[in-house]
Amino acid sequence: MYKRIIRPLFFLFDPENIHHFTFMLIKYLSKIPGVPPIFRSLYQVDDKRLERNLFGLTFKNPVGLAAGFDKNAVLYNELANFGFGFIEIGTITPEPQEGNPKKRVFRLKADNGLINRMGFNNEGLKAVVEQLKGNMGKVLIGGNIGKNTLTMPDWYTDDYLKCFRELHSFVDYFVLNVSCPNVGSHAKLTDKDYLIELIIAVQKLNKSFSSQKPILLKIAPDLNEIQLDEVIEIVSKTKIDGVIASNTSINRDSLKASKKQLSKIGSGGLSGKPIKDRSTQVIKYLAKTSNKAFPIIGVGGIHSKEDALEKLKAGADLVQIYTGFIYEGPSLIKKINKAILELS
Repeated sequence: MYKRIIRPLFFLFDPENIHHFTFMLIKYLSKIPGVPPIFRSLYQVDDKRLERNLFGLTFKNPVGLAAGFDKNAVLYNELANFGFGFIEIGTITPEPQEGNPKKRVFRLKADNGLINRMGFNNEGLKAVVEQLKGNMGKVLIGGNIGKNTLTMPDWYTDDYLKCFRELHSFVDYFVLNVSCPNVGSHAKLTDKDYLIELIIAVQKLNKSFSSQKPILLKIAPDLNEIQLDEVIEIVSKTKIDGVIASNTSINRDSLKASKKQLSKIGSGGLSGKPIKDRSTQVIKYLAKTSNKAFPIIGVGGIHSKEDALEKLKAGADLVQIYTGFIYEGPSLIKKINKAILELS
């Protein structure tokens, strides 16, 4: 039903506008008595064999929703009914920001992909904390944090620390987003020495709390082997809890979309099917080269159960979907979980 009726209808409208409409629709439907149980019966797979224990947390299944979908933590309780094992909110910045000028989200239908240059648009830390106070405890929540676009390089760390401090009581794990291509100049965030400095500063703050939260690093799919070796070195030196591979890509190779269409779209991060193979290669390299020294969450181009299993086989411990959720619908979560069970 989703791919035959709902998706063709939704795809008639601007991607960002239909995203907001979908949020309102799910929010409204979830208030109707009896509808949430219907969602759960359709999409959830409850089986102890799906549980995964990583960095001190128990995930009820290994399929999560990647950051960027529920930026402001307004729909995580309702989205939990679709069977996710965890949901990552954000990217959250200390102060609210509108992000880049619209239009900033583009579908590549022939490629089953998206290009976005949202620019960390979000309502800011204070608003997100208020939303998280309504957490019903249905699902583990990750907090993806970043810096404000206008923050000067000398104050980058302060932005991350402010988000970490205020969100600490409300999320189950943290992700340091240092790899988004849509927030202007961020050269400092690709510098190995600075990343080690940033991680150590966040870890120091983490230790000041009575209970510590896992911290992960989200990396780009466009890193070469030398840069991936640096990631492994960073993890080894800092003992950060894990890596998310990967973010969106700036690469435009082998797309079915015409050069004219891509030129009209312009800059932005590419997600969906076109980055599937590269993100899997990054996962495989990190896992093999490090001798599986740290947990990896695999994300990028998962549009089928086969895509998810491929990520897990490459070395991912958990997977996340986003663009695949948009193109394939909520049944994708159930299909992946059932496929994992068939292998257990």
